Order: sequence, then structure tokens, then C-alpha cells
Amino acid sequence: MTTPAVESPSTSPRSPGGDAPRRRRRTGRWILLTLTLLLVVGAGTAYWLYQDLDGNIKDIDIDRAIGDDRPEKLPTSGQNILILGSDSRAGANAALNTGKVAGARSDTALVMHIPEGRTEAVAISIPRDTLVTRPECARSDGSTVASARRVMFNSIYSQVGPACVVKTVEQMSGVRMDHYVEVDFAGFKGLVDAIGGVTVTVDRDIHDTSSGLDLTAGTHRLDGTQALQFVRTRHGIGDGSDLGRIGLQQQFMLALLSEIKKQDLLGSPAKAYRIADQLTAALTTDSGLASLTKLSEFGRSLNGVDPSTMETIMLPVAYDKADPNRVVAAEPQASTLWKAVRTDSEIPESAKKSPATGGSS
Repeated sequence: MTTPAVESPSTSPRSPGGDAPRRRRRTGRWILLTLTLLLVVGAGTAYWLYQDLDGNIKDIDIDRAIGDDRPEKLPTSGQNILILGSDSRAGANAALNTGKVAGARSDTALVMHIPEGRTEAVAISIPRDTLVTRPECARSDGSTVASARRVMFNSIYSQVGPACVVKTVEQMSGVRMDHYVEVDFAGFKGLVDAIGGVTVTVDRDIHDTSSGLDLTAGTHRLDGTQALQFVRTRHGIGDGSDLGRIGLQQQFMLALLSEIKKQDLLGSPAKAYRIADQLTAALTTDSGLASLTKLSEFGRSLNGVDPSTMETIMLPVAYDKADPNRVVAAEPQASTLWKAVRTDSEIPESAKKSPATGGSS
């Protein structure tokens, strides 16, 4: 298998260029192939095992948590899904935390928009360091958290919970989220071990004392613990910015999917079950997707989408004038982008321009 190289540091927010279009295609493949894997595994698994896998999937009743304070649904068959890649350091995952970072964070956020007809898709990434207005939200224990301005986007997950992340995205965009999917990166440790490891190639040494990753330049077969360190690394690559970490996460996802594709899932039901068991254990969804049957049905509805044509657009952002380490939504680009999603129309090229990346997303 030919494995991808680490993204160049030129993909830093302060250094536009690099391999952004390739990273966009990789993210799309990950989302769609994950659903495809669930569909394949579900079709070849005995009923009692199927029920067992169903029980792995955690769910959140988003409608109940948010209430009626939501945008209207699209008047078309288009769909919008908020996908979070979370990195929990609590509970059983605490033993895997070889670095110094604590807490649970939403490290990756994508609004996946599937227009009417479901033959194409676009994913809009929201930078974790974006300053936003957090609306008033209810915690899972029933207590209320007041609205707050200039809150860092990725702090909402740990401070209030996933339902508030959904509500924040809906209010900042005016776009109703039809579904919610969360993937816990720590949950991939067991998945990687179940498939016998994942091979990655890095073009320079990576030494990150925070994540614990220590790799020399070259090709390496990562076990589950090393894979978790790999997706958590940011200080040991490039200029230490968040985009370096995102590049590693996307590289790892592509390598993981390539490894799964090599496995004979249909020819080995036991292996298929082990992989599906680990994958479903890493998933949290809204109540409308919280079963293999529902996920499979949703996956089938995306059969017309060609992953190679899927594009990921970064929410247009500009560096905050008061804090250059944070970004804010750039206008009028951001409003134009969200309007196109709300109306299920083509996104203008002008809405993809981001001042923080030198003009292009």
C-alpha cells in the first residue's frame, strides 16, 4: 500500500497553499466510507451480534435538548449533519493520556451539507479557535448556562455539552442540523488494534512531549496507543499550529480506511465483528441515527454521492483584532456561505475566500 506523507507546514493558517484540495477529498472519503463500512458489516452480521453492536452506539436526543429554538428544516430533501471529532481524556481514556492535556474537547467540526437529490456533498469545517456567541443552553442535568459572547468554539463541548454545540452552529449559521454524529478519537485505539495496526509515512522526525509521540522520518506501523498519540499531536510538526494536527488526523484517517479496505471483512465474519464493535463503540449520534439499521439506511441514501467530488470548505475566518491567536467569522463571506446552504444552492466562489489563509480557503 502506498501511504500518504505528512502534510507540509505550508498548510499553516499563516502560510496559504499546500495540499488543501487533497485534504478536502480525504475528509469526504472518511465520512462516506465510515458509513459504507457500517452498511457492509451490518449486512453480514448475525442478528444477535447486530443487536450487540446496536447497543454500542450512544445517542443524544437533540430535539428534546434544544427545544423549539431552532431554524426551520430545509423545504427540500437536502440534509445537514454536524460531525464532531471529539477527544475525550476522561474515564477509561484517561489511561491513554500519556501527555499533559486533560478534559474532553471537540477537536474537529464539520457541517456536512447534502443538497437535494443526494448526488453530491460539501463539508464546511469550523476552526476550533473561532470566537463565537454561545446561546443560552441547557446542560444534561437540566441546569441552564447563560449566553456568552467571544467564546472559543471548541470550549462549548467540554463546558456545556454536544447539544449546545449543535445549537451554537444552528444560530451562527441559520441552518438546522438534521443529524449529529460524534466520533471519539480515543475509541480508535481499539479499532486500530483490531485490524492489526495502521501504516503511516512521515517525512520528518516528530517528537511531541505533549502527546507522547516519538517517530523518526520514514514508514511506521502504529498500534492503537501510537495511533492515538498521532492524532493528538500538534506541537511536534510544522509551526505547532492547529492545522498541523488536523493534517495528521486526516492522514491517519486515510491510512486507516486503506487498511480496512485491505481486510477481508465479508470473508471473515469474526474480524468484521471485532472491527464493527470498536467502530460503533466510538460513535455517538442523534436519536434518529442511533442504530445500525438507521445508519445503514442513511448510508444507502448517500449511494449517489461520489466521494472524489466532495469538497471541504473552511468557514471563512479572519484573525481577531484583539487576540491574533483567535479567529472570527469573516464577513460578508460567512453569511453568503450559510445562505447558500440554507437555500440548498451552489456556494459562490467568493464565499470560500478566507482572509486568515491569504484569501482562499
